[in-house]
Amino acid sequence: MRKRERIRSLVSLGKRAGYGLFAIAIAVFFWGFATGFEDWMVTLVAATMAVGSALLAPAIVFGYGIGAAERDERERPITRR
Repeated sequence: MRKRERIRSLVSLGKRAGYGLFAIAIAVFFWGFATGFEDWMVTLVAATMAVGSALLAPAIVFGYGIGAAERDERERPITRR
C-alpha cells in the first residue's frame, strides 16, 4: 500500500506538470498566432509539448494501473493462509 501511495503521488505530480506544460504551449502558440511567431516562441511550444508528453504519458498509464489494482482488490475477497 505504501508503494502504491508513493506512485499515486508521482502520478499526480506528473499529470500536473504535463498538463501545465501543455497549457503553456497553448498560451504561447496563440500569443504567437496573434502577434507573429518568433523563433523562441516556436522553440518554446515544441519543447513544452515534448517534455509535457514525456511526463504525461507514463503518468496516465500508471494512473490506470493504480485504478485497476484498487478495483481488483475491492472485487476479490481477501484470502488468508
